[in-house]
Amino acid sequence: MAFIDHLAIPVRDIAASTQFYEAALAPFGIEMTEAEGAVGFHLGSVDFFVTEGEPAAPMHIAFAAPDRATVEAFHAAALAAGGRNNGSPGLRPRYHADYFGGYVLDPDGHNVEAVCHRPEGAGGSPPPTASS
Repeated sequence: MAFIDHLAIPVRDIAASTQFYEAALAPFGIEMTEAEGAVGFHLGSVDFFVTEGEPAAPMHIAFAAPDRATVEAFHAAALAAGGRNNGSPGLRPRYHADYFGGYVLDPDGHNVEAVCHRPEGAGGSPPPTASS
């Protein structure tokens, strides 16, 4: 069971943000839907939505990647879609030995991260959560 069921963030330009997130999250194999003025990005039972509105403050959003290649693909796709580099993909040992993350700023300045907690070459499903 996922800890967070869904998350929605307000964005200034829903068309620009939709284009950005559709490209940036493509390496995850997401599905996209539109409903009630929101655009949703779905992977399994976890939903991420963007809605038209004024962001109160930049947020940090981290997407769990199954492997380091997905982190690298996310980062490259996000930059190609107009994101700004906020930390190239790499190890962040200050968090833990296998923390591999890449960061970009989305069109509204949100710090968007893809992170893999698995050792190099340990692809597949993420490790089980505490509730599994």
